[in-house]
Amino acid sequence: MLIIRKITKTVGGRTLFEDADMTINWGERVALVGPNGAGKSTLFKLILGEEESDSGSVERDDYAITGYLAQEAGDPGEETILEIAIGVTAELSDAIKVIREGDAAGKTDTPEYHAAQDTFDAANGYQLEPKAKKILAGLGFDQDAFDQPANKFSGGWIMRAHLAKLLVMEPDLLMLDEPTNHLDLMALVWLQQYLKTYPGALLMISHDRDFMDGLIETVYEIDEEKLISYTGNYTSYLEQRQKRYQQKVQAYRNQQKEIDRIQEFIDRFRSVTSKAAQVQSRVKQLEKIKRLPKPIKPRKVFKFNFPQPKRSNQKVIQLEKIHKAYGDKVIYESLDLTIERGDRMVLVGPNGAGKSTLLKILAGELEFESGERDCGYNTDLGYFSQHRTQTMNEANTVLEEVMSCGGDMREDEARSILGSFLFRRADVHKKIRVLSGGEKSRLSLVKFLVNPPNLLLMDEPTTHLDIISIEALLQALKHYEGTLVFISHDVHFIRNLAETTLHIDNGKLTRYAGGYDYYLEKSGLDDSRGAVIA
Repeated sequence: MLIIRKITKTVGGRTLFEDADMTINWGERVALVGPNGAGKSTLFKLILGEEESDSGSVERDDYAITGYLAQEAGDPGEETILEIAIGVTAELSDAIKVIREGDAAGKTDTPEYHAAQDTFDAANGYQLEPKAKKILAGLGFDQDAFDQPANKFSGGWIMRAHLAKLLVMEPDLLMLDEPTNHLDLMALVWLQQYLKTYPGALLMISHDRDFMDGLIETVYEIDEEKLISYTGNYTSYLEQRQKRYQQKVQAYRNQQKEIDRIQEFIDRFRSVTSKAAQVQSRVKQLEKIKRLPKPIKPRKVFKFNFPQPKRSNQKVIQLEKIHKAYGDKVIYESLDLTIERGDRMVLVGPNGAGKSTLLKILAGELEFESGERDCGYNTDLGYFSQHRTQTMNEANTVLEEVMSCGGDMREDEARSILGSFLFRRADVHKKIRVLSGGEKSRLSLVKFLVNPPNLLLMDEPTTHLDIISIEALLQALKHYEGTLVFISHDVHFIRNLAETTLHIDNGKLTRYAGGYDYYLEKSGLDDSRGAVIA
């Protein structure tokens, strides 16, 4: 279906690929991985024909249809959510309007109505609309949203509509660039289940390890300007990559020993006349050796003994009879919740169920109409939200900001921690005032880790992180001795941290005394029913 042959691409004087090869067969599930800036998105552009390579070729089957989901969507204009999902043309949109108006007025026997009906039938409209509605529902849209103008929705919801459009279209090659970024947990698991039976081939870039493990059968890594193929899912790739690195290290060491042995002979007998021919032969032998580059060690999670917070009371925080509403919409009525020392609780539930609202109430960030919020006497609370960062000194550099709250932390330790969260080399000298929202979010995470409170409330902490950074955060929180309440759509992250699951739906809290898999089992949900998993 897709063959990349000997492709070379240089950007800004830096070679991303040199003589790189890739093959994707019909129906194959492939992930493209590599560190930020390695060239993953550039390779997507080459495949789509949006950029040209310096040399080599990209060959696609003449009959294959390619669909692409970018990380950001453009202005939706006046289209409704359903129209985006169906992928209507202007002609089909007009036909749908005529049909609906004719049905509403009872005028279904006019030439205009019949012409619109013919256009609708030619576009296979009767099959497209039910399919689009089913997919939109799976991705979290309420039925009332289908006919709403897309420009009334946030960028994340518009991205979901465009994802639905691709799934309705069913291209032969579906290319997804970070498809889970804008999904909540329920929509993510639904998508994973849906893609398991997708009839076409998949090529994706993702930072969600569990998502890839459930789908992928081939991994291509951008490594040392090549595309290296690994058979299996992401976890299998990690194991194979480590073995490959060890083999490269051994091959490099063996070659260095051989080079040293030859060089030693040359140096020893260079001045011996009777050995001149042998010395000259060794010199030529040395010149012919194709030197192996020193293997670059795969980026690993930096391990650091983070300081632990002071011990809290047994009752860390308690909510009693909380009533919270937005206008006429009641979110919680007579809500009771107690968080105790050492709890590691994940909040799960459908989109709009009130997970973030509950976290904000716990954090003291959101007022409520009635009830009591009681923080324990020794509770030191920290709230992390992807839409809110701690107060930072705008004049500080990234490094100065971390050093100022890390106690006796050494500079090399601070640099290593920042490196794990994608602040590398000169990035640590950036002023806070010039950081993007995502960079401030990551920096806020680092500040929590180097000086943690004893109650940590986190709303989607893995947003803006790559897989290694997520693993660094995960390892830090595993050793955290305080109390943790969090929301996440990263199943790998949840499975490794949550010891209690709190399901939220229609203002009702159901507590499960176990992690994510325990919750699935006890609630009667499982991955085979992903459309309703929250």
